[in-house]
Amino acid sequence: MKPTEERVRQLPQLARLLMLLTAAVVLVVAVVLTQLYGPAPAAPEVVANEATDGPPPPGSYRRPATPAPDTALIPRTAAGRQIRYGRDLIANTAQYLGPAGSVAHLTNGMNCQNCHLQAGTQGFANNYLAVAATYPKLRARSGQVEGIEKRVNDCLERSLNGQPLADSSREMRAMVAYIKWVGQGIPKGKKVYGTGFVKLAYLDRATDPVIGKAVYAGKCQSCHGPEGQGQPLADGRGYQYPPLWGPHSYNDGAGLFRVTNFARYVKAAMPYGATFDHPQLTNKQAWDVAAFVNSQPRPHPASTHDWPDISKKPVDHPFGPYADAFSVQQHKYGPWQPIEDAHPGKSN
Repeated sequence: MKPTEERVRQLPQLARLLMLLTAAVVLVVAVVLTQLYGPAPAAPEVVANEATDGPPPPGSYRRPATPAPDTALIPRTAAGRQIRYGRDLIANTAQYLGPAGSVAHLTNGMNCQNCHLQAGTQGFANNYLAVAATYPKLRARSGQVEGIEKRVNDCLERSLNGQPLADSSREMRAMVAYIKWVGQGIPKGKKVYGTGFVKLAYLDRATDPVIGKAVYAGKCQSCHGPEGQGQPLADGRGYQYPPLWGPHSYNDGAGLFRVTNFARYVKAAMPYGATFDHPQLTNKQAWDVAAFVNSQPRPHPASTHDWPDISKKPVDHPFGPYADAFSVQQHKYGPWQPIEDAHPGKSN
């Protein structure tokens, strides 16, 4: 057989091989193009559970808060003894001023430290660092210039649902001395990182006490009790965990009765062990549990002299009258952004 005839007989086999190679290349190209440009596989549906989600991803509060001075540096002098007594009064208020107090029976059995954590030194947990640098100051709630003594008595009367101390009393002088010691070295009028409350964006809806009840059951009930009654100490003089509503809790004139204050507080400090830079609640959980707790019954003292200029009321103040047409319900539970938008320059 001639060589030319042999090559002619091999042509069909070569053609088939070429077709197989072409098909394989086309298949590979198709697979690659599908992976690059084709529709993504459907992700499994995730149903958000606002009551139990968490912990949230790390927030934006990464820097350490301004630290309080070391208590070991309190001087061993008469002035130092007064400062230490003031700190003890803040940490163990009920032992001295509670229903079975050794000095007087003025308060509901809670301690100042129940709201001002670590004797008023924990960052974004109602700490005292800026108090001495801020007071005296004009407060819109009273319409008057107030000193530290008035601010302390406001807490005794509202947060501890009790009676005020005389400005000249040993206990008042000691608490003021401690608060001034905590704020030593902070220039007058200076803003201190870690005081006040964390920033927390408003929800685009009203806060929801129903969701908040589920958040409370999952995140708060183990310490504060199913009925918000708290856990008393064994000696009956104070609480390991304070009551959050009912006759022995803060009254509705307290700052934490405002939902925005409570939400910002628990976001940075609750449940136990949380801090502003390591929160345990999502933003929604903080808002909704605040709505639930502050929808529960509590003492209602007369506060007819609060906010003499009603236009100065915060957007979430839960009692009328108001200088706008928004309802009491919306002022208390939100949404608050429309209220702020109706009052340019006014915030919470």
